[in-house]
Amino acid sequence: MPKFNYVAMDAHGKETKGTLEVASQNEAIGRVKEMGLFPTKIVELDKIKEKDAKGEAKAKPAKAKKKGGGALSFQIKIPGLSGKVKSKVLTTFTRQLATLVDAGLPLLRGLRVLEKQEKNPTLKSILAELALGIEGGSTFSEALAQHPKTFNRLFVNMVKAGELGGVLEVVLNRLSEFMEKAQKIKGKVIAAMFYPVAVLVVATVILIILMTKVVPSFRQVFEGSLGEGRQLPAFTRLVLDISETVKDHLIYTLISVIVVFILFKIFCRTKFGRHAWDKFKLKMPVVGPVVSKVAISRFSRTLGTLVSSGVPILQALTIVKETAGNVVISNAVNSVHESVKEGETITAPLEASGIFPPMVISMVDVGEQTGALPEMLLKIADNYDDEVDNAVAAMTSLLEPIMIVFLAVVVGSIVIAMFLPLIDLMNTMGGDSEGKKGGE
Repeated sequence: MPKFNYVAMDAHGKETKGTLEVASQNEAIGRVKEMGLFPTKIVELDKIKEKDAKGEAKAKPAKAKKKGGGALSFQIKIPGLSGKVKSKVLTTFTRQLATLVDAGLPLLRGLRVLEKQEKNPTLKSILAELALGIEGGSTFSEALAQHPKTFNRLFVNMVKAGELGGVLEVVLNRLSEFMEKAQKIKGKVIAAMFYPVAVLVVATVILIILMTKVVPSFRQVFEGSLGEGRQLPAFTRLVLDISETVKDHLIYTLISVIVVFILFKIFCRTKFGRHAWDKFKLKMPVVGPVVSKVAISRFSRTLGTLVSSGVPILQALTIVKETAGNVVISNAVNSVHESVKEGETITAPLEASGIFPPMVISMVDVGEQTGALPEMLLKIADNYDDEVDNAVAAMTSLLEPIMIVFLAVVVGSIVIAMFLPLIDLMNTMGGDSEGKKGGE
């Protein structure tokens, strides 16, 4: 009878290892679950030995290549140089694979079919490597883990849970639904931000044209006969000085803007800077509610999808923390992880974080008490998807007039500054003509 090495976690998240002598892997999974453990990895002992033997065989020619010279060791793969695939392309692949596996097609054959029809060169080469890995005896999750830039821990761990539970097609369907909804929310936010960004770009172009072409021509008029030696109004002098600085030092101005942007990026990469910026995004007027609702929806859907797919709660919380996309949310999830690790509830640290609204906390509490936490988390995510739609619509309706007023104020201020000397001159000429009439 074959032997299986297993790695499992208990209810408190403590890792346990051991060996079982059973007929099949499914029987090993059942035996581990009967012991009250959550299996994370079960591998047949003979397969481990075969892999070790293959690894030793491959290691010898690798050493011989190193002796051949350093030039051969530097290789660049032209397709997929960065190893990244766009989320939209990855979402489409996941849905197609889920459909094929759900229809009864073997996983390896499904990967080969998708490889042939894939147009993205990066993903095409990755699919070929995945198929080769499975043919070599690796599991699908182990092959996916070799491409961390494309498949994150959430993707890999969900597939692993599906493999161990024998429900890979169900997990792939859940994963594709998760990615499609995340892509939908991302698309809505990007579409909502398109108008303000377009207005900002137009405003910047108009300002550069006014400051470098239009305003300098007014200076020439003011310095000519129209000015007649009079001192210009303070606001007009300020606008003319700014215009002269921008015109004479346009390159330096652009370099300064780029330097400020780079320094801001460096600041955001520091621990303090990242926390401060992420906290500001959550509290930001107009935009803050959208960012907050997207973060809560992402947290709920990720955790709910992982737990419902069979991933242990502590492992799921670790993945959620790493994929939160916001340090403040990540810290809150870390507090939840520590609380669950100590045998306490999820509700208390969520409430203490001050990020999650009372409705979310009460729904999570009900889910914990009734044993339906995954379903409750997915309901929260569905509700917040609708909230995101409303928040995006509200943000767009507020940003449109704000951007228009901003553009009108900036351009109007420049126009007023240019016409102030003319108004002052007209008033002076009117006063002189009235004085002459009085003298006569």
